[in-house]
Amino acid sequence: MTEDGTDTARGDEGTGTPDDDGAPGDGGVPDGAGAAAGAPLSSRDEAVLGVERRSWPGPGAKERVIRERLGISPTRYYQLLNALLDDPRALAHDPVTVNRLRRIRDARRARR
Repeated sequence: MTEDGTDTARGDEGTGTPDDDGAPGDGGVPDGAGAAAGAPLSSRDEAVLGVERRSWPGPGAKERVIRERLGISPTRYYQLLNALLDDPRALAHDPVTVNRLRRIRDARRARR
């Protein structure tokens, strides 16, 4: 992952392997039970945060990158992202992005 949030090595993202289906225990979904306290984020989790760190001119470009680079649907991406916002490892990895997204999420919830 480069500093601007682009992924230089695809790793396991987008390979179409069973790990990309979001099944419990895949390492991509921080569910508390499967995430060890000292374990680092998976490369997919880091890539999700990297996509969110960037600014986008419109939703089309972002969704295209989600599909091409991460190999998942935008719906699955936002499910992973929402789970990451509650993961302390994500906060430790990228506190600025996680705190910004938590504020946005909390403001949307308060308006409902």
